[in-house]
Amino acid sequence: MPKTIKRCKWAEGTSLDYIAYHDREWGVPVYDDRVQFEFLTLEGAQAGLSWSTILNKREGYREAFADFDPQKVARFTPKRIEKLLTNPAIVRNRLKVASTVSNAKAFLAVQKEFGTFSDYIWGFVGGKPVQNRFRKDSDVPATSPESDALSKDLKKRGFRFVGSTIIYAHMQATGMVNDHVTGCFRHKPCVALGTRKKT
Repeated sequence: MPKTIKRCKWAEGTSLDYIAYHDREWGVPVYDDRVQFEFLTLEGAQAGLSWSTILNKREGYREAFADFDPQKVARFTPKRIEKLLTNPAIVRNRLKVASTVSNAKAFLAVQKEFGTFSDYIWGFVGGKPVQNRFRKDSDVPATSPESDALSKDLKKRGFRFVGSTIIYAHMQATGMVNDHVTGCFRHKPCVALGTRKKT
C-alpha cells in the first residue's frame, strides 16, 4: 500500500490545481518582486471570494495585468480599466481592478525607496520566515502582530485591499510565515527553505 501523503486540511479533497498550489508554492519564501506583486494582486482580488475562484482565474490575471509587471500596470489608463471590467477572465470589480493599478504605483514608490519591494516587506519579519508549529488547521490565526504592522504601513503608503487578514494570507503564500501544520509533508521542507539565504 502506498503511503498516504498528509497535507494541511484546507488542501485535502480539492482540485489538482489547489493541491499543486499547496504542495509547490504555499509557504515557499518569495524574494522576487514580480511574484510579490502577483500575490498582492491575487490576495486583494480574493476579498470576499474563495481562493479556488482566484486560482481558476490566475492565468486570466496574468494576461490582463501584463504578467504582473508593476511598471506596466502602473501605466494603465482609465480607458484600459474600463476594458478590463468587461473581461470575464478576472474578477470584474471596479474597486479591485482600479486598486491593482494604484497599488502598482505604490509598489514602484516602495521599490524606489528600498531598492526592492522584497527588502521592504521581509523587514517586517526580520528578514527570515516566521516558523510556526501549529498542529491543527484550526490553530492557524487569521492575522498576526506582523500582518497588523505591515497592513498599517501599506495603507499609509497608499495601497488598497491590504487589510491585516489579506496581508496575513499574503505572508503565508509567500513564505514569510510557515503555517503548514506540523503533520503536513510540506512543513519540514519549508522550514529548511527558510534557513537558506536568499539569492
